[in-house]
Amino acid sequence: MKPGPYFFAWCDEAERVDAFAAALPALVIPGRYISVTMGSEVDRTVNFVDEAVAMIRAHFGRTDAETYFAMELDDRRTFYGHYRCFTDKSERLKPRGPIHMVPAGAADILPLELYLALGSGPRSVEAEAELTWHIVLEYLEDLLLRLCAPDASRRVSTGGCTSAWTWLAPVSMCATYHADARDIARDLALSWVSLHDKEKVSLIAGMSLEALHARIDAAPTGARVVPTDKSGRSIPLSRETVLKALGLPGSALLEALMAAGDVPDAAWRAAEPRAEEIHNLTVQARARGEPFTRGGGCLTWVELTGEHVYFLVDHAPFHVRRLPSGGVVLATHPYRTLWPLWADALCALGLTS
Repeated sequence: MKPGPYFFAWCDEAERVDAFAAALPALVIPGRYISVTMGSEVDRTVNFVDEAVAMIRAHFGRTDAETYFAMELDDRRTFYGHYRCFTDKSERLKPRGPIHMVPAGAADILPLELYLALGSGPRSVEAEAELTWHIVLEYLEDLLLRLCAPDASRRVSTGGCTSAWTWLAPVSMCATYHADARDIARDLALSWVSLHDKEKVSLIAGMSLEALHARIDAAPTGARVVPTDKSGRSIPLSRETVLKALGLPGSALLEALMAAGDVPDAAWRAAEPRAEEIHNLTVQARARGEPFTRGGGCLTWVELTGEHVYFLVDHAPFHVRRLPSGGVVLATHPYRTLWPLWADALCALGLTS
């Protein structure tokens, strides 16, 4: 499979087709073809969402559903992607979802090159990386919410995004979604159970917080896991820390996460003025209709390098977004994970041990 980013969503099997059907019109470009494949029963291409949904409703349960179609982002960028829905039977055999979406190419969401108006100022890897972060974060949050919250039904209780091909421990992902912000501790509990008990997240994502608490409480005293932190640090998470966090109101955890996300990063802040300057110059150049070329001219071709990646891994900010629906999204760049945000929040609350 191609290297993501991959988007995941969980809901009860009884509502899975409804959740899948609700997100489809939020994802597909109207009037463009939709390829529908359902095992040996269906292999058709249609031009209307209603046709695709009708086929899926008629066959889902006996088999899984896979669709392929064109999507459009807010900046008019278009790309093709796979959107899949799996039965519980399939999930038990090979956990992949149960609702799963992936762009056909990683560069569709993670641009590897940019056309920027640099003006007379110097090149700045840090400023260019910051501009990339803003673009990618907007894409990620947009697609995650189209997948998990296309309407007000709240059928999908949780979801996430990662550059890995499988649903990782939530704190090791680059973005997570919860229909109810008060359930934010689920990220921590699912992560601990997944890492300690070697459980696939897509198989336990629907467990109640009470059931997850019981699993963690049953573990040996002092047990620890080490979530993924792409910066190379090893920050352990103990059983006792998770149990303390589960004993707090969700609002307290959320406030701590928001405060941790607001802590300024000196290197990031230092690059902000140049990033803003380049952004404004680029907007002006595009408004004038400047051509996009790899040669000379107002817009310069900027290829992202390892230096950009390293800066994002170490310094990309975290975004805690409270939704009008009562839900919440935690997000950062896919080159980073959410674990440093959680670690800082838990430390600030005095829960680490």
